[in-house]
Amino acid sequence: MNIIVTGALAYDRIMDFPGYFSDHILPDKIHALNVCFQVNGMKEKFGGTAGNIAYALTLMGEKPIISATIGCDYQRYFVWLAQNGISSESIKIIDDEFTAGAYITTDRANNQITGFNPGAMKYSSALDFDKLNPVETIVIIAPGNFEDMANYPRACKARGIDYIFDPGQSLPMWDAEELVRVIDGCRILIVNDYELNLIISKTGLKKEDLLGLAGTVITTLGALGSQVSTLDSAIGIAPIRARKVEDPTGAGDSYRGGLISGLIRGLDIEQCARMGSVCASFAVECYGTQEYRFTSEEFNERLNG
Repeated sequence: MNIIVTGALAYDRIMDFPGYFSDHILPDKIHALNVCFQVNGMKEKFGGTAGNIAYALTLMGEKPIISATIGCDYQRYFVWLAQNGISSESIKIIDDEFTAGAYITTDRANNQITGFNPGAMKYSSALDFDKLNPVETIVIIAPGNFEDMANYPRACKARGIDYIFDPGQSLPMWDAEELVRVIDGCRILIVNDYELNLIISKTGLKKEDLLGLAGTVITTLGALGSQVSTLDSAIGIAPIRARKVEDPTGAGDSYRGGLISGLIRGLDIEQCARMGSVCASFAVECYGTQEYRFTSEEFNERLNG
């Protein structure tokens, strides 16, 4: 089964400021802000929705295909992918852009200032749908290049390819009509509870209406687990307890990896969602979105525990 993961590839550059932002920002001078924060070094992590989901799928024993763009500084990411058995063959290199990058500075109170450069993500990954066998392909459309997110659902529907729509942080960019169009016909719409409410507010539709458009709506609820909703039922999926919570960033992408792996195996949607929860439980135990690992024995122990 071909698992096509579309979305973003990015470098997350994480910095810690040993003080408090508030000590250096004068409220009465906010209109003329000019500050500099000296940080305690920088850590670079591999990230982006496509990379994170593909990483989770690979840990699950799958062979995902990443369809995304990357910049002229691609070498380190490609080495990382190769080390983890993930193909870079379908990743498009944009030679005159840098890879998308998030520059995240956190102070002692856990306040964050983030700068994001979309870089190569501004360009389409140009996925060739005509080379895909519709019967043997599933596509997840995750946040990344907006043109791809708008056009790939149309291409999937035209060819009878199952797709999962995961709008995430792209939601503010959608108008109501386009958002309804891409949700209509997807196999699964997957969002967190805030994003679901944003879709409802933006489109004017009720959740029941969304269930008439999508085959299934999965709502992730963080530490409360997730909910799988169809026109016939709503099933609560309990969270899987992690040994410790080091960093929840990327847990949603790991959930998607576990979920899709279950779909590929032909399991029912409740079992798939539970596999997603198990995968996410490992992700939150590590700082960074592609730092966790587990064996099949460790995974099954949590799944069956």
